[in-house]
Amino acid sequence: MARTLSLVVPSGSLTLGNLLGAIGHWVADQRGADTLYGIADLHALTVPRDPASVRADTLEQAALLLAAGLDPARCTVFAQSSVPAHAELLWLLEATAHDGELRRMVQYKQKSAGQQSVRAALLTYPVLQAADVLLYDVDTVPVGDDQRQHLELARDLAIRFNGVYGQTFVVPRAVTPAVAARVM
Repeated sequence: MARTLSLVVPSGSLTLGNLLGAIGHWVADQRGADTLYGIADLHALTVPRDPASVRADTLEQAALLLAAGLDPARCTVFAQSSVPAHAELLWLLEATAHDGELRRMVQYKQKSAGQQSVRAALLTYPVLQAADVLLYDVDTVPVGDDQRQHLELARDLAIRFNGVYGQTFVVPRAVTPAVAARVM
């Protein structure tokens, strides 16, 4: 059975798009140690945020995921920052990534447009997403249309890393839901 991973960023309240596009599928797809769901609280630090609100949003989202039906007896639920290997692998993958491919990311262009200064984390957060995925040897990653480009980067980094250092990472594939792949 293929291992899957999905994360939600605690950047505010969960939306109907989160429920239809992700969480509803997560609840239906729970199947033990092969399904991993998390709160990507490190991703929330790409833009200025009050640390206390990030902690509070992380706890609230964990509670909402459990209330929506994620069962820790049937899947793994975690906060990204509680697993130091995410940040450790980020460093190794940043040494594999190229500036140009990061600057071409649509979300970086959108969020940095017109800004006088942006955090380096905004540029490199797709590499953190790649670390999230590659860390767990996942075969499939459920993604919405807005995250497809980031999964392609994860695939590219895995292939590049494997080519230099030997077979290390599973090269994941995207799975897009038939309904609600993009909820505006």
